[in-house]
Amino acid sequence: MRRSIVCAAVALVLSACGGGNTESSVQAPGAEESAKTKVLETGAAVLQDRPPVDAINAYLDGFHFYNGQMKVQMEAHHYCSILNEDVIQCTIYDGNVKDAKLMGVEYIISEKLFAGLPEQEKALWHSHVQEVKSGQLIAPGIPEVAEHALMEKLIHTYGKTWHTWHTDLDKDLPRGMPQLMMGFTADGQADPAMVAARDARLGVSSEDKRKRRADIAAPPIDAGADAWHKGKVIQIEDPIGGHAHAGKEEPDAPSDGDKNATSKGSSGM
Repeated sequence: MRRSIVCAAVALVLSACGGGNTESSVQAPGAEESAKTKVLETGAAVLQDRPPVDAINAYLDGFHFYNGQMKVQMEAHHYCSILNEDVIQCTIYDGNVKDAKLMGVEYIISEKLFAGLPEQEKALWHSHVQEVKSGQLIAPGIPEVAEHALMEKLIHTYGKTWHTWHTDLDKDLPRGMPQLMMGFTADGQADPAMVAARDARLGVSSEDKRKRRADIAAPPIDAGADAWHKGKVIQIEDPIGGHAHAGKEEPDAPSDGDKNATSKGSSGM
């Protein structure tokens, strides 16, 4: 019965309306599509199969921060394929509209698979307990009962996330090195203004969801996850200095309410 409820929840995720639109944070440079390109695009859409794309069956919205740079946070739109009961793979965008930019990927595995990883590998992964219990991880547009069932599953998972296009830093192209991302582990870490901006745009309340998820039991977190929390920070150094924004103190301009939410530690606001 439990599994059938989860499966039903997943089936509803992409068939439901995702709430308000979230525009991309940047405009990619380049000429407008020509008529020839549009014809080729239309033909390919009709003639070619896209099994990996068609397998995407879940939309999740949450928040990440750069490993080692807690203050630099951003909203992340996950479009996921549930491969089996233990593995989910997600593409991550900076919005939920057609021209949203592909920011990166997240691999999600069950606690059973995570337990079998080498300790060095575990340090690259983050837990999802706080994301679920805080109400900040959401599945926009689906009924509460379906989202609740999905969260009961996700709270028992771990994620490994890499961002390759840093649109939260106003990067017009995927410049610099890929960066390892992490998730929050306690209240007070996520920028409240960032969360409020997302909630207002998508028409949800993280606080209300927190209350509704109070009955979801928090499982023990494997000691190997969230290694940054224990002083072990793993990150790829960017030789061109593309991430020298850490610790930035100057005030930022207010964010556009229609665009992807970022924290005050990022130049995206």
